Amino acid sequence: MKTAAVPDKTRHPGRRAALFTAASFLVLAVCILCGSVTITPAEAGAVLMHRLFNAALPETMDPMKDTIFWNIRLPRALTAFLAGGTLSAAGAVMQAVLQNPLASSYTLGVSSGASLGAAIVIVYGSTIPTFLSLQNFMLPLFGFVFGLGTVLLVILISNAIDHGMRNVTVILTGMILSLFMNGVMTLLSSMHSEHAQQLWLWMTGSFSGRGWIHVAILLPVCIAGTFLLCLFSRELDILTFGEEQSMALGVDVSRVKIAMILISAFMTGVTVSFTGVIGFVDLAAPHAVRRIFGPSHRYVLPMSALAGGAFMAVCDLIARTAAAPREIAVGAVTALFGAPLFIAIFFRSRKAG
Repeated sequence: MKTAAVPDKTRHPGRRAALFTAASFLVLAVCILCGSVTITPAEAGAVLMHRLFNAALPETMDPMKDTIFWNIRLPRALTAFLAGGTLSAAGAVMQAVLQNPLASSYTLGVSSGASLGAAIVIVYGSTIPTFLSLQNFMLPLFGFVFGLGTVLLVILISNAIDHGMRNVTVILTGMILSLFMNGVMTLLSSMHSEHAQQLWLWMTGSFSGRGWIHVAILLPVCIAGTFLLCLFSRELDILTFGEEQSMALGVDVSRVKIAMILISAFMTGVTVSFTGVIGFVDLAAPHAVRRIFGPSHRYVLPMSALAGGAFMAVCDLIARTAAAPREIAVGAVTALFGAPLFIAIFFRSRKAG
């Protein structure tokens, strides 16, 4: 009796990675061209030549498409791609460090802390003294500071309770602080109902109005952050065997955990502060990539960034076209795809455990 052959994920990983990269950027290109106003590849190429090399636009082309493509569609799609990539790379690391298939940067309270920081600016922003140059960046600044501060607090409390910083200690501490932050934010919403709608829009995430400044900020964060995480690929591979075996193999578990958590928190904090709270992408993309490339973080980390970027770009396309001219919160779209996956992973983990 013949049995079905199990695909070997270790064969031709470079070729598979090249195809995966090409497919991810193809998805991004489709998301850029599609929308309420369809832009052809020829028109997109003409706009790029016009903007980058000052070439003349074709006489038959509608000048409005130049504005739509360059000022609205392209920076928005790139922001979505970079945000999804940054969140997914950070999520892949959290799953490896905490050895939990349901772990992500959100487990450590980044989103809750960033939400609270944004809520404070929204409610009390007019009374917070600030320099004029920082006035337009108060929301992302407070979101990032509070998100990163929450993670630092998680690390301090976990280290005080358990010097070995076991995974269960870190996760439970993050969950408790997340619940506390969410409680404070709910209290603010109840006390200041006039800001409830604005708070809700930020909490559900959106790429509406995102421009080239957001691309300029997220691009180095995504590339540099993913590169730094990839430097720890070997340690992350060893951590998947357990903490005791990792220490026996010479890995400084506490140092690696703290470094990975801080880098991931920085990446997530910056992203969330500019896009709002968007969940599930950092859970879905790493799991999909591991099924294709196996457990090696040499491929899991960069491929998770590409998969998360493509996934987020598609979700943003759905958010801005499904109910046009109105927009759906992109966080709601990612939840529609991510929630069933979350449930499936949960029950699979229970069965395996």
